[in-house]
Amino acid sequence: MLCTRLTNARFLTMDPDHPVAHDLGIWRGRIVGLDEAVTSLPAREVVDLQGATVLPGFIDSHVHLAWTGLKETTLSIAGRTRIDEVLAIVGEAAARTGSPGDWLSLVGYDQRALGRHLTAAELDTVSHGRKVFMLHDSGHGCVVNSAVLALLPDGVPHENGFLAEGAMGAARALRLPYSQRELAGAIGRAARTCLAEGVTACAEAGIGGTLFGHSPVELGAYQLAREEGSLPLRVQLMVSAERLRPVSVHATDGIPRALDLGLRTGFGDDRLSVGALKIYTDGGMMARTAALSGPYEGLDHAGQLQDDPDVLADMIVDGHLAGWQLAVHAIGDRAADLALDALERAQRLRPRPGARHRIEHAGLIRPDQLPRFARLGVSAVVQPNFLRYYGDDYAAVMGAKRAPWLYRGRGFLDHGIPLVGSSDRPVTDGSPLRAVQFMVERTSLSGQVIGPDEGITVDEALRAYTVAGAFACHWEDSLGSLTAGKSADLVVLGDDPRRVDVSRIGDIEVVATYVGGRKTGG
Repeated sequence: MLCTRLTNARFLTMDPDHPVAHDLGIWRGRIVGLDEAVTSLPAREVVDLQGATVLPGFIDSHVHLAWTGLKETTLSIAGRTRIDEVLAIVGEAAARTGSPGDWLSLVGYDQRALGRHLTAAELDTVSHGRKVFMLHDSGHGCVVNSAVLALLPDGVPHENGFLAEGAMGAARALRLPYSQRELAGAIGRAARTCLAEGVTACAEAGIGGTLFGHSPVELGAYQLAREEGSLPLRVQLMVSAERLRPVSVHATDGIPRALDLGLRTGFGDDRLSVGALKIYTDGGMMARTAALSGPYEGLDHAGQLQDDPDVLADMIVDGHLAGWQLAVHAIGDRAADLALDALERAQRLRPRPGARHRIEHAGLIRPDQLPRFARLGVSAVVQPNFLRYYGDDYAAVMGAKRAPWLYRGRGFLDHGIPLVGSSDRPVTDGSPLRAVQFMVERTSLSGQVIGPDEGITVDEALRAYTVAGAFACHWEDSLGSLTAGKSADLVVLGDDPRRVDVSRIGDIEVVATYVGGRKTGG
């Protein structure tokens, strides 16, 4: 007897052997068959989906759950466009919060909206003795007041209180880490937001690190959330490469650095597991710290690498030698050059054709870099909604020649490079459907078309959030398509993305989500 039979729906299975179905049977959390294979079988529950469209649950292959949940409950200045308005918010919060010497945290900071960066001196005028830490929306910088600057180690660089990349990490290190209880609550809030948008599995893009980590025992917070029933989706955890340490192992192991006990990609189960090793090579375009091979348009610099190029390359090679899948953050083309060079060296030293290394973001990829991606078997894990929301700005700072190379679609697919969809939530909107719409039409919210030759089909865009996402996370045996034997992770939609006008895809209602055959949202 089936546990559940879903009927009267249009199942878009993403399985070429059975692309469309009308019935789907579930037993003990797994799909047991489609159409005639299950239609006549008895079931404890029969659910009439009343003509809805059903897809495999979306996979967000690059997301920050803890950060997302914490941001939801932190005072925000998002949407403010005047310096005096921001200072008024800081001043009011400082006056009513805590005591002199306490920390005051804010989010939503973006110098582009204000026309320039805030300064420490300006924050000093309204901070009432508090230590002010205002996180940039990109996650790659912050602005602080003089009370924080005074605590930083000598030599930490800043621009009148704005700290980027590693310098921001030095400021974050001054604060006590979040408790596992706080983080578990934040993770649960973010997970529910993901489910509401049809995401049933995701890859958390970096725990335990200086930039985006929140605690040296952050993995335990995910375990706590799961134990308490507040982790309703599947999560794979990328571990920051900063957590690797030199180890003395047997010579034949060939492992120069490792996580404690040799833990690496693949440990865990189908609900919570260790994924790729996260390595940051550059910053972000919003903060103008993505490392480019030529200057930003209108600026006198080309971004920055996170460390000495040799140090970064050695980290990539050592991670590969230690048996990890690698997720290398490389937004700018100069950072991508470094990543590709290091991955090529790593594969020469120890060939691992099944490693499935990934370039996270791949935000600006030159034409000559595409064949190298393909030759190395590297996936491109992109965030289409960056261009939907920030595309006008990104195109302007890249200039006419480079703008068509931003967050490619067609270029990757035509070279046989796995194109993987993701959000980088909470940096921008996490909706897979709105991202699918952008991947097809390549149009920003203002109507500007960015890199029209990089547009792909609706089917290809849906594949990026299902089949390709499963492949990138080594989940293809259990997720990514509605196939007998795989987990019953589904998203029920109010319309068919393949049949509506492209301009309407982003507005399709997410009616319900199922994880392991259980309805978890909608």
